[in-house]
Amino acid sequence: MYHLYILRCSDKSLYTGITTDLKRRVAEHNTSKLGAKYTAGRRPVKLVYSKKFKNRSCASSEEARVKSLSREEKKKLIKIN
Repeated sequence: MYHLYILRCSDKSLYTGITTDLKRRVAEHNTSKLGAKYTAGRRPVKLVYSKKFKNRSCASSEEARVKSLSREEKKKLIKIN
């Protein structure tokens, strides 16, 4: 099972990724060097959206689609203002 996720960083920016273990991955973004370089300087991060997928291919396709959205479109997706 794969998860697409969107994090809201401390500077209000949004980060999108995929993982097989959502809880572990969010913790990595917040506490370890295993998190993305992008989120390392924008801690703490908060999980604001996730969606399950049956395989990596489906999750990766959706990740690419979400990353191409504008900030306003992403905000509508995750329903934040």
